[in-house]
Amino acid sequence: MTAGTKTKTKKKPIPLMTIRYWIQGLVVFASFLLGLRHIMPGEASTGGSFDAFCPFGGIETLLPYLFRGETLKTTNLLNFAILIGVLGVSLVAGRAFCGWMCPLGTLQDYLARLARKLSGEKRHIRGKKSPARFPMRLPKRVDKWARYIKYLLLGGILWVSVTAVYPPLHAFCPVRAVFSFQMTGLLWSVLITFIVTSMLIERFWCKYLCPLGAALAIFNKIAPLRLRLNEHTCVDCGRCDVECPMDIEDVHANSRDPECIQCLECLETCALKDTITLEMITIQTPKG
Repeated sequence: MTAGTKTKTKKKPIPLMTIRYWIQGLVVFASFLLGLRHIMPGEASTGGSFDAFCPFGGIETLLPYLFRGETLKTTNLLNFAILIGVLGVSLVAGRAFCGWMCPLGTLQDYLARLARKLSGEKRHIRGKKSPARFPMRLPKRVDKWARYIKYLLLGGILWVSVTAVYPPLHAFCPVRAVFSFQMTGLLWSVLITFIVTSMLIERFWCKYLCPLGAALAIFNKIAPLRLRLNEHTCVDCGRCDVECPMDIEDVHANSRDPECIQCLECLETCALKDTITLEMITIQTPKG
């Protein structure tokens, strides 16, 4: 071997967004398979209600289980197991479930991209404002107050669940409308509304109506895995604000915002190396 021996070329790491898109796609595919499983002929093929696989079902049936010792119809103890898994992810990474693993959130991303294509965007350029007309944003004042609706819905659902027989969201749940293949007239109207609103306003359900997102929001404040901004190198170019699907203002400085779904679009979009980094923050304990 001579001094001029060829050096091994380092493999480029897989982009974070590629990993995220694969995870999102697999979860959506699995959700459709789950829905198909529950319409197959034969009772043995169903393996329990479709609702039993929903993490929010664990929240809906929690108080009835604690107060009455029974779960609501169409839910069971499996809901608690799935909910615990989601809460475990949230304890470490905040609302990462919403940005990486929620099938409904993924479909909203797909519909927003379709809306941009249909309304004038020929090619998406990261960090650059799209010329597309849709999806659009609500006026700031309306948007600010509308985001509290999901917290009111969460409170109302918990209140109603104490005396309910079925999960309060059962009849008009958008997850059932999209994935269960067991449609009613009401679910058809929910499905159409979900598609239209998701194309008009990016992540409409996540921003304004999702009670599970409301329940997970607090974890953004305590999760150790977080984005950190280097204020010395940030030039406030606004690229990350353009890409934020939740329309958080000054997103680079507000990664602890309850609305952040930890999608890491801001990290992927930042043009300055090491200006936004993903770090695990450890709590320092006092010595002695």
